[in-house]
This record gives sequence, structure tokens and C-alpha cells, in this order.
Amino acid sequence: AHKADAERLIAVAQAHPKQVFAGMFQMRVEPRYLKIKQLLASADFGQLVRVNWIITDWFRTEAYYASGGWRATWKGEGGGVLLNQCLHQLDMLQWLCGMPKTVRGFCQLGRYHNIEVEDNISTYMEWANGATGVFISSTGEAPGTNRLELCGTRGKLVVENDKMRFARNESDMIEFSRTSKSGFAKPEAWNCEIPFEPATNPHGILIQNFVDAILDPDKSALIAPGAEGMGSVELANVLLYSSLIGQSIELPMDSKAWERKLNELIAHSRHEKKVVQSTAEDFTKSFNK
Repeated sequence: AHKADAERLIAVAQAHPKQVFAGMFQMRVEPRYLKIKQLLASADFGQLVRVNWIITDWFRTEAYYASGGWRATWKGEGGGVLLNQCLHQLDMLQWLCGMPKTVRGFCQLGRYHNIEVEDNISTYMEWANGATGVFISSTGEAPGTNRLELCGTRGKLVVENDKMRFARNESDMIEFSRTSKSGFAKPEAWNCEIPFEPATNPHGILIQNFVDAILDPDKSALIAPGAEGMGSVELANVLLYSSLIGQSIELPMDSKAWERKLNELIAHSRHEKKVVQSTAEDFTKSFNK
């Protein structure tokens, strides 16, 4: 999947406005992310200043990549860990924080596996309000980490190991810095754990919402409109493209430039892949939170 294809798909949908066009962004209905979104919009969090998401618990073996000729190839998937494993987390990143204005990707191709696409990435992002962020992922690291940290002027939220903790400043940190008479003082903060319910059939909720929007579009707004899939696809593309050309890129990216680059990678690919017969494994092991 790449942005130019997404643009063409969206154009077709817009040409047929009576057709319902939705995406499967099931993490948008998970209780933990609904609470995060609510907190980020509140005065308790303040203005976003930093985002860190380390999600390196996607460990995959050579057998996984050898289970299909399309896997982890420029022609088959058009990318690796960003496009395959991290697409829903990238959707969450832009759904919670908005799209960054500038990104710089550092992606290693075949760092841990005999593949031609990225399996280890570290990326840097900047938002229009001055907030900065990093997004790190890998399919070659074990045991791996899944930690989301969001810092605002009124506090810091950390989500890790199915727990959500919030440290709330009694005063805005920027205002405190400007008004404090002490060089080493810092705002008092209180800590709390924010409970949330486990996700229950999020895919089913999205499917039911899609059906409801077809049956009664005036009463059922889509939770995940198809056009909003552009955000995660663009991030997956631009972070990889930035790494390949060795430059920071401002968003929105030039979709045609990435399409040309991807076609060039496909045309010049000399990677030979040994494909073995796949085994019947529990597919739920591929999911992440």
C-alpha cells in the first residue's frame, strides 16, 4: 500500500458518495485509547510537548518471512515493519496527536532477517506546535518493549504492560518555569493509575458500525472513515522514504515521488527468497496493543 494508491482509492469513493467507505481501524474503539484521547483533549494534560512510542515486541523469525513469497518484499508489500506490523499504531499516533509536520526516518533493511525491506526503525517527528516525538520499532528484538509515553505541559502519561499511569503537575510546567524564583524548583505532581476495560471484540464493533452506516447513514456516523486511512499509510511511506533518501521530509509528502521510488526498488530488486510451507499457527499472536 502506498499513498498514491490511497489517493486513487479515495477519489473513487468520492466519485460515489452514496457508497459507504470505511477502514478497519479497530484500535480507535479500544477503551485504553479512548481514555488517552479524552485525556489529551482535557485541561489536565495541557499542550502536547513530546511523544515516545517504543514498540519492539513484534519479534518474527526467518520462518515467518519465508512463509510467503509476498512477505517483506518491495513488490509484495512495499515495505516491512512500518507497513505490516505498525500500521495500526501509526493510525493511533496521528489519531491521538495529529499528523506531524516534519519527519526523519532511520530504517535498516534486512538488519535481522534475510529480507529486502525494513525490519528495524528509529524515527523522529516534529509537530506544528513545536512538539517532538520518536517512534521506534523492530521485528528482530527480543523480548522487546511496548511503551507509549505522552508528555504535556500539565503532566505525563505512560502506557505499558496493560497499565496506564498519569503524573499530573499541579501547575503548567511552562508557567511554573517562568514564574518560579528558584532555579531548581519543579512543579509538584501527583501520580495516579487510570483504569480501563480490556478491548472486547473491537473488530466486531467496527463491522457493526459499517453495517449501521449502510442501513441508516443519517443516524450512524462512521467511526473510521476510509479516507482517514491516508494518515497511517502516509506515515509508513514517508518514514521509509526519508530514510532511503537520507533527508527530513515535510508533510504532506509527494505521493508520486514515493511511487516512483518504490517502482524503482521493485525494478532493481535482486533479492531471492526461499519460500517454505507455512504451518497452521495461532494468528492472534500477530496482534499487538
